[in-house]
Amino acid sequence: MLVRASAALRRGLPRRLRFGSEGRRLSCGQGEEATAGCFPLSRALLRFQGPEAVTFLQGLLTNDVTRLAAAEGGAADAPRAIYAHALNVQGRCLYDVILYRIHESQQEEPHILLECDAGVLESLQKHLKLYKIRRKVNITPCLDLSLWAVIPKELSQEGACKLQQCAGKAVVATPDPRVGVMGWRLITSKGTEPLEVVPGCQIGNVKDYHRHRYKQGVPEGIKDLPSGIALPLESNLTYMNGISFTKGCYIGQELTARTHHMGVIRKRLLPIQLSTPMSSESIPEGAEIVLESGKPAGKYRAGVDELGVALLRLANINEPLHLKISGDSHVRVTASIPKWWPKPANK
Repeated sequence: MLVRASAALRRGLPRRLRFGSEGRRLSCGQGEEATAGCFPLSRALLRFQGPEAVTFLQGLLTNDVTRLAAAEGGAADAPRAIYAHALNVQGRCLYDVILYRIHESQQEEPHILLECDAGVLESLQKHLKLYKIRRKVNITPCLDLSLWAVIPKELSQEGACKLQQCAGKAVVATPDPRVGVMGWRLITSKGTEPLEVVPGCQIGNVKDYHRHRYKQGVPEGIKDLPSGIALPLESNLTYMNGISFTKGCYIGQELTARTHHMGVIRKRLLPIQLSTPMSSESIPEGAEIVLESGKPAGKYRAGVDELGVALLRLANINEPLHLKISGDSHVRVTASIPKWWPKPANK
């Protein structure tokens, strides 16, 4: 159940990614180096099964879920995974999710897995129950599955071919639907080692995974996208293939569509680097980022050590920036535009 990853690889995976010294590795041959890092993710999975599973999710999420229905030409014509947000009625983000297609044809009953932040699983289940009413869909937690991120060590089509050859042991093995620099998503049965699925990979420290995505400016989870606060377009949902402006109505659509078609997005979530590594506990939630004059330029969201993401005014990102820690204490901040953003990135 693998979607070919070669196209995603060509969209700009990092030339070199370092993994932590800790970790296990399985080589395909004598003396081979690890070709990818496999990172265990503390994300939850929900299973949606039933004739109305697609229709139900279509009305709740920003992306076009009907694309997951296997096309008439066969499963190869339908994506294996899509990224989306669930919004509230004011058009603000509640949950960031990735959907995975399990069914293989239109003749099969829809079967979809939903990945979400484990910390909001209970809240999401209540949200789904509120709108489920009499829909013919069963929603159950997937306690028998494990989720992994697979980040290639360097740009290589050979690595994609190896993954394709061994993917039969995985429930899902597919390129990350958000952006190519995030590699693949891998779902396995509990007890199945990712080393058996991805030849030559190394089990990495999840902290290295978060450092990688913060460096690339890819938000994930409730800390990066605070529920009821983050706006989808400011969070780069369009750039990460997470929204459809041609699908029918969904909760929160009106403000989002109006902003896209008529408004100007003046603030965006951007990768930042602090002048000195800091623990997340030492940075106040929503800490302000200011110009040298003291004028507000944005707010810090989350990070690991010296890397993180912040919501910043695009007009100020090339100016000297400072993160306010407490009182007169400041840390210098450098913001950057991710290489994977479309050019020009002015909307």
